[in-house]
Amino acid sequence: MRFGKWSISIILIFFITVYPANFSYSEAKENMKVHFIDVGQGDSIFIETPNDKTILIDGGPPKSGKIVVKFLKKHHIEKIDLLIATHPDIDHIGGLVAVMKSIDVNRIIDSGKLHTTNTFAKYIDQIIKNDIPVEVAKRNEIIELDPLVKIRILNSHNGKKNNNQSSIVLRLSYKEIDFLLMGDSERKQEKRLIKTNEIQSEILKVGHHGSKTSTSFPFVDLIKPQIAILTYSKTNHYGHPVNRVIRNLQKVNAHIYSTAVFGNITITTDGNGYFVITEKDPIDGLLNKTG
Repeated sequence: MRFGKWSISIILIFFITVYPANFSYSEAKENMKVHFIDVGQGDSIFIETPNDKTILIDGGPPKSGKIVVKFLKKHHIEKIDLLIATHPDIDHIGGLVAVMKSIDVNRIIDSGKLHTTNTFAKYIDQIIKNDIPVEVAKRNEIIELDPLVKIRILNSHNGKKNNNQSSIVLRLSYKEIDFLLMGDSERKQEKRLIKTNEIQSEILKVGHHGSKTSTSFPFVDLIKPQIAILTYSKTNHYGHPVNRVIRNLQKVNAHIYSTAVFGNITITTDGNGYFVITEKDPIDGLLNKTG
């Protein structure tokens, strides 16, 4: 990964001014890395836990499967301990077929939402071919994988929900640092989560790519994220992200990063603080409203 002098300067200034006391950076095993992979208009998140367990959440659209596989192989990943398919939309599960063809997957947690599309059929067919054990996500369930990391399912499917409303929502906690990963969930799910009062998190993966369906102000005001991650393509035809979402995040003083501007985004944490590294030069993002 190459960074110009401006990239390094901006990253260091951000690190020193925002997190001066909490973080000591090293490549030691006690670190956890959360990678937000740039798959264009879609989601793909790869997590390396402190005990070297690997989690892949979604795989972007079908054409991005090769991108995800290339990313994993670049990081010398030979197996995925846990694959999570948040919901059956094409921009979330499409790339998982290529992943399953190329890399061993030990187990899958699926939303349980069925979908009558060719993409979903290919996803299920590849699971059967690879004989991968599948579990259906259950709300409030704790995912057992790494004893140092708590992963709680905050939303899952039931018979009355559409695809987005069925998105698996996860809260990933390592010591004092929390990640809230919203999938494509909508404001109805946000209202329910607000009532739990257990969603405050330092890092928020913004729901539904910054769509008008999600990211209400009461929701982000309760979370008060320090970092907000948006996943979308600059050339998308949906208007993502909408201005209201950006304004809501700015009102709570969140630092906004998007894969459209910064490419792959990696957050490394020792559980007390964290460090943000981006693939593309951050100075470019200063010219964009979502940077």
